[in-house]
Amino acid sequence: MSPRLILVLGDQLSPDLSSLCAGDRAIDVVLMAEVMAEASYVRHHRKKLAFVFSAMRHFAEELRQAGWRVDYVRLDNPANTGTLQGEVQRALARHRLGQTLATEPGEWRLMETMRGWDATELLPDDRFVADRHGFAQWAQDRKGLRMEHFYRLMRRKTGLLMVGDQPAGGQWNFDMDNRKPAKSNVAMPRPLPFPPDPITREVLDMVAGRFDDHFGDLEPFWFATTRAEAEQAFAHFLKTSLRDFGAYQDAMLRDHKFLHHAFVAVYLNAGLLDPLEMCRAVETEWRAGRVPLNSAEGFIRQIIGWREFVRGVYWWRMPGYAASNALEAHRPLPEFYWSGDTPMACLRACIAQTREEAYAHHIQRLMVTGNFALLAGIDPHELHEWYLAVYADAYEWVELPNTIGMSQFADGGLLASKPYAASGAYIHRMSDYCGDCAYDVKAKAGPRACPFNLLYWRFIARHKQRLSRNPRMAQMVRTWERFSPEKQAQLVNDADAFLAVLG
Repeated sequence: MSPRLILVLGDQLSPDLSSLCAGDRAIDVVLMAEVMAEASYVRHHRKKLAFVFSAMRHFAEELRQAGWRVDYVRLDNPANTGTLQGEVQRALARHRLGQTLATEPGEWRLMETMRGWDATELLPDDRFVADRHGFAQWAQDRKGLRMEHFYRLMRRKTGLLMVGDQPAGGQWNFDMDNRKPAKSNVAMPRPLPFPPDPITREVLDMVAGRFDDHFGDLEPFWFATTRAEAEQAFAHFLKTSLRDFGAYQDAMLRDHKFLHHAFVAVYLNAGLLDPLEMCRAVETEWRAGRVPLNSAEGFIRQIIGWREFVRGVYWWRMPGYAASNALEAHRPLPEFYWSGDTPMACLRACIAQTREEAYAHHIQRLMVTGNFALLAGIDPHELHEWYLAVYADAYEWVELPNTIGMSQFADGGLLASKPYAASGAYIHRMSDYCGDCAYDVKAKAGPRACPFNLLYWRFIARHKQRLSRNPRMAQMVRTWERFSPEKQAQLVNDADAFLAVLG
């Protein structure tokens, strides 16, 4: 066999990557390249950039220690072409090679580009439980597409939390047990921090100099950047947070950014952790009696259920899925999504946390920043690009369906059974954000009324024809129709006045 160039991308930091498994470390050359095209196609959070570059550099060292010959191109290399294709061509010439081997990328735009490269073989990414082509066949043959049905299939496939052919505990889903609000005076664990080593410090200096106009605080930087550190971070979660993860996974507290969440998606999505190994470790904790079943099931559902499901939807429906806008929402993304300069306390807290940590948990994304955008009619593509830019765990395959389908209902109900629209009452119940807000969460009308309350009824009124056909939303349409014409007019006028000020 002739020697080949094996291209490893920044979210493929796994030693068992299909391209590496198919390679020959005695003759092949591994190429890893930091390129501006990938660093700037959206204005990625500076912590995200620092994490990816540092993790890439550490993984290159891991491969060298394993006997691979690694050609690593840094972003600040004067000869760097700025594109992956340019760096592949330079490396082929440098090493006098004629063929490139790579694992399929996770994003459609890059897949289309790489399919056009000469003498390049793309292997399936087998780091997932579900094969994307198999998912498409499963989805195509179904009348309705619901994650719960897919999740049960994955449970049976993996055997996780199963007793024979039946789910442990007699039910598949314990979500109803996982919606408790948290108390701010309860001691909360924190994710395990890792001080920057010399490699990371060098990356931080580079990002500070080259991406000073990008969103987000670069320091303090405390992310894991190696496989060993990521495994330590996950072990810390198992020991300190998994027990209460389930019950409080929907809660939000202003002074506790992480609550009992794992903060490992950033490592998982880059390839530093293995999803099935994580789920088996969680199952072990439950079987040993150290954590309750609702917490174990809730975590496992997020990994082999929701994460796998949205990846399947992404590859099945792209490229057209990105342009979905079933609710015809066209309002520009408000500037405060970048600045945090808003009197709405919940949005201000979530955006400040996002700026500081490149992280917010799923309810902060879905029911605060996402809910507001849905109710206000923000263009879903603009919101998608914001989420893709600001979160360290965001890659398009996982982020886009969560935004277009789950958060904004822009696909018309392909992915979610209902729009996740809520008034201020939900945020008040699940958080402590409302206490010192400039608006009154209990006021339903008038200038001090919580904007979520005003916008909720405007949303119901605007989409009542569609929502009246949705079994989970029809009751709210009937409630709206019972309001007097005067009350309807006041609610819509107050909402319109708020949106006029919003811009």
